[in-house]
This record gives sequence, C-alpha cells and structure tokens, in this order.
Amino acid sequence: MLWRKLGGTAFTVMLAGGAWAQDTSIIVQSTTSTANSGLYDHLLPMFEEKTGVKVNVVAVGTGQAIRNARNCDGDVLLVHAKPAEEAFVADGFGTKRTDLMYNDFVIVGPEGDPGGVAGMKDAEAALTRIAKTEALFASRGDDSGTHKKEMALWSETGVDPTEASGAWYRETGSGMGATLNAGVGMGAYVMADRATWISFENKQDYEIHVEGDEDLYNQYGVIPVNPENCPSVNAEAAQSFADWLLSDAGQAAIADHVVASQQLFFPNAPES
Repeated sequence: MLWRKLGGTAFTVMLAGGAWAQDTSIIVQSTTSTANSGLYDHLLPMFEEKTGVKVNVVAVGTGQAIRNARNCDGDVLLVHAKPAEEAFVADGFGTKRTDLMYNDFVIVGPEGDPGGVAGMKDAEAALTRIAKTEALFASRGDDSGTHKKEMALWSETGVDPTEASGAWYRETGSGMGATLNAGVGMGAYVMADRATWISFENKQDYEIHVEGDEDLYNQYGVIPVNPENCPSVNAEAAQSFADWLLSDAGQAAIADHVVASQQLFFPNAPES
C-alpha cells in the first residue's frame, strides 16, 4: 500500500503486481469527456494488465486539469485545448505534447428548435442566430476545453454572450453531463463533445442541430508531466502510459471503444 497526495488530500493506492520497482501507480489529470464516455473503463484494464501500473484518473475541466498538473498533482495530462497544452509544455511543466485522438463538437437542442438552427453546418452562423433570437443557450462556463472552444467560436461571431449572462445565456459552471441536464431542463441549446452526447442518457426530445463544421474539430493530446519541475512525478510509469496510448495497441483500443454502435474517438497519433 502506498500513500500519494492529490490536490492536498492524501489517499491510499493498492499496488498492482508488475514490473515496476518503485511506485506502480500514476495520476492522470484528464478532461471529463474521456471519463464520462467510458473510455478509461475500456482502456485502463488493458494497460494495467500489461504493465501492472495502476492508473488513477482525476476527471475535471481541461483548465482545472492543467492547473492541477502545474501544481504537480499528477503524472500525465490528457486534455483537449491545444494552445493551453502547448503553453504547458513551453513553460516546462510537460515533457512533450503529442496528438492522441480526435472527435468533434456538436450543438444540440430541443426538437422545437427555437433559434432556427437545425441542419446548419456553420457553427458561427448558428451561434449568431441563437444570439439574435435570444434563444436560451446553456454554457459550461468552467474554463474546460469545451468552454474554451465555445468562447473562441463566440469571439468569431463578434457577440459577447456574457453580456446576456443570466438572461438568454446561462452559465452552469459545471461539467458536460450536468450542463446537458441543465440545458434539457430549461430547453436551452448546448455545445457538447460528441462522445459525451452519445453517452448521455437524458436526451428526451433533444437532437443534434449543428454539426459538420471544421471549426468544431476536437483534438485531444497526451503530455507526461516534467519531472524537472515536479520531482515527485513517477516519470517512468507516466511515460509508459503515454507510449502505450500512442502505440498500435493503444490506438486500436481507442478505436474499438463504441457506444450505441458509434465510435466515440478516432486515434491519430503520429506514425513512429
């Protein structure tokens, strides 16, 4: 048994058998979509059986995951906000950022489509129409990767939705699943990653209204935390996890994760 520290709280980890001589557990600071969609439930047993390394996932918004990793509360970062990831590496907190997989974002809403955006493939035009009609829109508002992408799209429209905060624009300050539940409850549009939407069970009369825009592309990256800045990092085991995800076996496992007969993530690690 081993004591580790996470976010200022100590907890115990039962060590799995394996080839690692020292600490055989790692902490992955992760975006929520990979956890909510069941990806880790699918991947981690394969990795743990192969290596004996126990993986503990902390699933929070991308912004919080990056802050946690900067505080050395993690060994690996797996998120989806490339500029912030590159800054993390440039500042010396990550050893290397590598593309891992992708999917896309969608804008979902009630069947009645109060903003008149159903079938649109231009996300910026759809958001502009939602703002013009003052149709309800529920935002995560939590500095997650999804929220960062949403705000980048709003910026392109020239609309600052936060000026309507509490009116037609509602910021939940919570994760993707909770925001979808809130949106469904109030009849608001929501921008979600496709994996979470597919896995979401409370769809009611909601459906995808906007999809297919290149600007809705959603890239994920994996970054081992740099032991030079965080000496407590389990660098060897962390690198082994990143290497496995990027290997043919890991990439095939990502591609094999299916919910409701739909592939949730598409591996795109660079060829070695």
